[in-house]
Amino acid sequence: MKSNPELFRKLEILLTEQRNPVSREIDLADSREIVRIINDEDKKVAEAVETRLDVIADAVDAIVEGFKQGGRLLYIGAGTSGRLGVLDAAECPPTFGTDPELVQGFIAGGEKAMFRAQEGAEDVEQYGAEEINRLKVTSVDVISGLAASGRTPYVHGALKRASEIGCKTILVTTVSAEQVDLDVDYLVDVPVGPEVIMGSTRMKSATAQKMILNMFTTGAMIRLGKVYENVMVDLQLTNKKLEERAKRIVMMLAKINYEEAEEMLDKADDHVKTALLMALSGLSKDEAIRKLQESDGFIRKVLKKL
Repeated sequence: MKSNPELFRKLEILLTEQRNPVSREIDLADSREIVRIINDEDKKVAEAVETRLDVIADAVDAIVEGFKQGGRLLYIGAGTSGRLGVLDAAECPPTFGTDPELVQGFIAGGEKAMFRAQEGAEDVEQYGAEEINRLKVTSVDVISGLAASGRTPYVHGALKRASEIGCKTILVTTVSAEQVDLDVDYLVDVPVGPEVIMGSTRMKSATAQKMILNMFTTGAMIRLGKVYENVMVDLQLTNKKLEERAKRIVMMLAKINYEEAEEMLDKADDHVKTALLMALSGLSKDEAIRKLQESDGFIRKVLKKL
């Protein structure tokens, strides 16, 4: 095995690589005590995320602005972090009716790394830069790097290349800012403390990153009018469950019965937002579509003008 003293020294000081004093006796614990320790540590994650709400909100604003200019949100990560980016991106089309190109996730090592670790793939900055070039990134795209350690070369390479192009850049990491040697527009540093099992960043670090990515895309989609009250109204009806959920949404919000909701959805070509506006306002399909376009997709804005 080839030695790498410099990498060893960097890892030695990283918060994610420290031993957690709370769990030093976990190998002697029974199952109930093990899950209690893990749960107690997980409780700290939301509090750590709370300390970075301002910069998370700023990042959401940048994502919204990018979308309005025709840009994309691209997640770049490795290992667990990369998988979380792919997951968040994959959930956007069925949840919010977005084009699959709008939010995308990329992981060092490519698609096969989603299912089996390709550990060496993250170690070369050039691979990250090449990913950005391959994706034909432009200055209106927003690039979010995901790296628990804050130092993953593949992620650094991607973010550096994105900065050269003029993109807004975000880094989500679970070490403190002083341990990050990279300039980005939005540094979301959420030091969650040592893991229950030393270095196992699929635990608290992954939980923190998942929470933040939820905020990025959910916040952006709300700002784009894809939610009415607290209900997702741009979902795609890709299976029976979603078809029935759509009917329930129209029934609940427009206070109509099952058959009426089904009829509205049929008239709206299964576009939930259009069907709901038709049911709430009495507008025809064409009128509802036009007024939604005039109001940036916000149902409330349309209703206030009627």
